[in-house]
Amino acid sequence: MPDRDDLRPGGGNNGSGATEDEAAHRILELRSAITRAEYLYYVEDAPELQDDVYDALLRELQQLEAKHPNLVTPDSPTRRVGGAPREGFVKVAHLSPMLSLDNVFSEEELRAFWARSLREAEGHLWRDGLRGFACELKIDGLAVSLLYEDGLFVRGATRGDGLVGEDVTANLRTLRGLPLALRKTVPGRLEVRGEVYMRREDFAALNEEREEREEPLFANPRNAAAGALRQLDPAVTASRKLRFFAYFVPDAIQRGLAGQIETLEWLRDLGFPVQDSSRRVESLDQVCAFIAHWKEARFSLPYVTDGVVIKADDLRLWDVLGRTAKAPRWAVAFKYPAEEKRTLLREIVVSVGRTGTLTPVAILEPVHLAGTVVQRASLHNQDEVARKDVRVGDYVWVRKAGEIIPEIVRVDRDARKDDPPPFLLPRTCPVCGSPVVTLPDEVALRCPNRSCPAQIKEGLRHFASRSGMDIRGLGEKLVDQLVERNLVRNLADLYDLRTEDLAGLERMGETSARKLVAAIEASRRRPPARLLAALGIRHVGSRTAELIVERFRGMEALLTATEEELAAVDGVGPRIAASVRAFVEDPENRIMLRRLREKGVAWEMEAASSPEEDADFPMERPFLGMRIVFTGDLERATRGEVEELVKRLGGVPTSSVSAKTSFVVVGRNPGSKFQKATALGCRIVSEEEFWQMIKPFRNDDFPFAASPAPEVEDVSGLPE
Repeated sequence: MPDRDDLRPGGGNNGSGATEDEAAHRILELRSAITRAEYLYYVEDAPELQDDVYDALLRELQQLEAKHPNLVTPDSPTRRVGGAPREGFVKVAHLSPMLSLDNVFSEEELRAFWARSLREAEGHLWRDGLRGFACELKIDGLAVSLLYEDGLFVRGATRGDGLVGEDVTANLRTLRGLPLALRKTVPGRLEVRGEVYMRREDFAALNEEREEREEPLFANPRNAAAGALRQLDPAVTASRKLRFFAYFVPDAIQRGLAGQIETLEWLRDLGFPVQDSSRRVESLDQVCAFIAHWKEARFSLPYVTDGVVIKADDLRLWDVLGRTAKAPRWAVAFKYPAEEKRTLLREIVVSVGRTGTLTPVAILEPVHLAGTVVQRASLHNQDEVARKDVRVGDYVWVRKAGEIIPEIVRVDRDARKDDPPPFLLPRTCPVCGSPVVTLPDEVALRCPNRSCPAQIKEGLRHFASRSGMDIRGLGEKLVDQLVERNLVRNLADLYDLRTEDLAGLERMGETSARKLVAAIEASRRRPPARLLAALGIRHVGSRTAELIVERFRGMEALLTATEEELAAVDGVGPRIAASVRAFVEDPENRIMLRRLREKGVAWEMEAASSPEEDADFPMERPFLGMRIVFTGDLERATRGEVEELVKRLGGVPTSSVSAKTSFVVVGRNPGSKFQKATALGCRIVSEEEFWQMIKPFRNDDFPFAASPAPEVEDVSGLPE
């Protein structure tokens, strides 16, 4: 991006006193800079801007568009995430069928496929036969069709049955690598097809979150991408970090394109992400060399590929070669066999999770598999162990599900010696010795001891995680020390820690200890929904916590809510309701929650004082019945303080944006709530505007304004 002051964050007029023309000019500058940054990051994999600079530019654009809604256009980068959840998906007919490909699994089958294709086209090819192939890696994702009108993205659909798919336009708009406006002018209608996929690291993080919530894990990135794309709420899709590769233009010849590789370069010029690995080769021998190279090299890629797609590069031959009822004769998919390796199962250990679940884990003789060394594989539960008849000392065949998750496929029974005894999970917890239990309708065995050190450790790690209270520096080794030295016995004990308690721990000096105490102190101001998600209640993740907090607006109401009332919350249901009810009814949990509130953690459920009881406020209640959301970092007060002000003025502070939101107060670094509010057309006010709104109703000249929230240094990289 050009090094110009007016393209830096705040470099132009931010709209506070801008004329319509000035705002329009600045908006165009910002959109150009942001679109370029997204293209370089998501398409070229060559980021040019630091994340904080990109975020600042996007925030400035959001604020300008909020002040000048008439200047918002469909291709604005702010339109990527927005819109209320829908009731269902609309069916759409494809302009031309989305065909599937025939599969081959060996060099012999590959050569036989092309021989058949040439025989079918006999008399229509040159004397020397077919030469020139386009080789592309086959991405393990979900095929979609994109429609553009005069360069603007207008519709996206899944493949469906090849003839009719589902309209997932709103969800596809959340993919940052997918251009909402093309980089070059393409008049009229353009259809582009490609693959939606999920990167390995994003898939692993998603499954880790699901495991923490005790939800079923996705088997592979393709299933995860498909599930994410079919979410009725686009905000959920956006959270899954999907990516896109373009690979096909149905009417490429009509657009003057002669070859498939040329088409890919044309798509890249328009701003689409295209695989860097695609190549044109001259012969089937070179095709086979390409396949052989990527058999191992593919494991170094950030995404999963399970084969190679080979196409006739010359587009004129596609009509000549023709198609069968289901697949073209001008393209075929070579599928790599699933990589399985045989290794020794040394032992089976039992881990104890955050909710007490006992999980058998196979410890393997290290084996190189799908690009990494595998030494462990989860056996999930006793039923899975029995089904596969896995025993210590067995030789087992191991693979990576979706090239990511290690799993034992089967036992080499012929190699079994001395008939080792079947493995059985222990009847007592391997950590604390408590008798284990099986809950109704469950397979898992659980340790019921809430004071079990293993559960406390896992609970603390979850509580301090980024999706929880985000306590930077509270890593795994430090958690182990805190529990083993009896400094922390439950979550509330964290807020009793002092610098001197921590300074004597291994790899923790006084400076590190002081920073960690500051990080713990900062976590008191996390929103109530973050606290609820961090408590580790089974089946309650971040999204569910937001739904519950918006409904009950605090722990006091939640503590007394019936299971029926909880289940009635949209998106909750009976299973989650029962889990929440069981958690809050536990006497130890109630004591812990009260202690958390006493320590000042931001989930105070005390009723707002009445005007008669509050000398700072007159009888007027200007926010009576209004639902108000705060997002971003506030400079003149803490989140808890401003929410208390809203309560005293008759309003209801909520943590999520909906069509019922009265207005949204935007501070520094606003998050997805601001985007959703903009999309829903909610009224948006700045922090300063909020203070001016309530000024006539206060008599103490804003005492909170003199005490901004302290900044806390990130200690996540400190030794543990």
